[in-house]
Amino acid sequence: MSLSITGATEGQLQIHLFTKQKQYAVPDVPYSIRANVGNKELNVLLNTLLNDAGYKSTEKVEFDFLLNGEFVKIPLGQHLKEREISFEDTVDLEYVERYPAPEPQDCLLHDDWVSAVQAKDDWILTGSYDNTLNLWNTKGKHTLTIPGHVAPVKGVAWISLDNQTGVFASASHDQNVMLWEWNVVANSVECVHVCKGHERGVGCVAVNPSKTQMATGSMDTMLKIWSTDVQGDKIEPSASKKAKLEQENVRTPISTLAGHREFVSGVQWMDNSTIVTSSWDHTLKIWDLSLGGIKTEFTGNKSFFDLSYSPLNGMIVTASPDKNLRLYDPRSKYATFVKNTYLGHTQWVQTCRWSTTNEYLFVSGAYDNHVKLWDYRSPKAPIYELIGHEDKVLACDWSNPKYILSGGSDNAVRVFKSKISGSASNII
Repeated sequence: MSLSITGATEGQLQIHLFTKQKQYAVPDVPYSIRANVGNKELNVLLNTLLNDAGYKSTEKVEFDFLLNGEFVKIPLGQHLKEREISFEDTVDLEYVERYPAPEPQDCLLHDDWVSAVQAKDDWILTGSYDNTLNLWNTKGKHTLTIPGHVAPVKGVAWISLDNQTGVFASASHDQNVMLWEWNVVANSVECVHVCKGHERGVGCVAVNPSKTQMATGSMDTMLKIWSTDVQGDKIEPSASKKAKLEQENVRTPISTLAGHREFVSGVQWMDNSTIVTSSWDHTLKIWDLSLGGIKTEFTGNKSFFDLSYSPLNGMIVTASPDKNLRLYDPRSKYATFVKNTYLGHTQWVQTCRWSTTNEYLFVSGAYDNHVKLWDYRSPKAPIYELIGHEDKVLACDWSNPKYILSGGSDNAVRVFKSKISGSASNII
């Protein structure tokens, strides 16, 4: 079949169209098209083929196209030229149904900058520069303000949650990490432990897959591991003296891991005995807790402000002040290996998070006030921009697949409803 485009000047290409989404399969034959066609014309061709093949739908289906695992965002001939791919050979073009755009849902207003946010089920936990934590439901209703820290809250992490009780952690520039127990029914919160040991502000906290331990990174350059158990040495109300209560309330770290030379800006668990950290010292480090030391190190030429690890694809995405995001594969034999660099932000990139259900997608937030949604197969452009913040974006989260969250120095959390489901197949 031939698709002719008015004004075409670059001649013909032979393409072979294929997809892993079997409901959209078309005849497995080569098609002749003009070399300067883009996404729009390819969609016309594909929808025509689907109609001819008997596919019935009330609406036209929109597709994106991949060549050698990378989205085609420019005219196909130009894409081939830039990658020095021959026009003579048949081009294998994969197509996938286009992701639906996230829809803006709520704006959760705080009294100061929002520097931490994480969702779990129907609840959203936020940390702010006014030293408080706040609880909201996913319908946008504010449930609780939680004082306790005496400096900005820079990290929050859910540990457990059911209909009766929620347990979560908060990390602050006051050098402390607090473990909280929330009585969901009574809507009351108690600080059950203050985790002391860091000598400077704590910037990040993450909980392991089994929810038994948490890791924190600090301006003191240290990585510390703590128990998340809220029962073990929990304070008994019968204890007589306030000083004794305070002493029993303090928890010390299980272990301290030294190796970074500057602020540990991000921390994620890869499994129950492996942690990856990012730092202003231009390195990513993978730690083996069973050995108590560094397993692998990646060195960049800029500071790392944040990182996110995906158990779905085994890769790490990082945020840096040079406006770029980078994709690392820790299974690579080369510690400096960067699989992709993502260009699109115009200021420091402060935060990034993978989808928990789709191995291709992640979000990022930057000082340019923008949140961007990326497919890692599209390094030159995000697939969507999530507009709404009026100042720097400081934190983002996609823990609940239904909601993309971002917090910023406009004192707001923006909530976007995501209709994106998991991908059709795992790449591992």
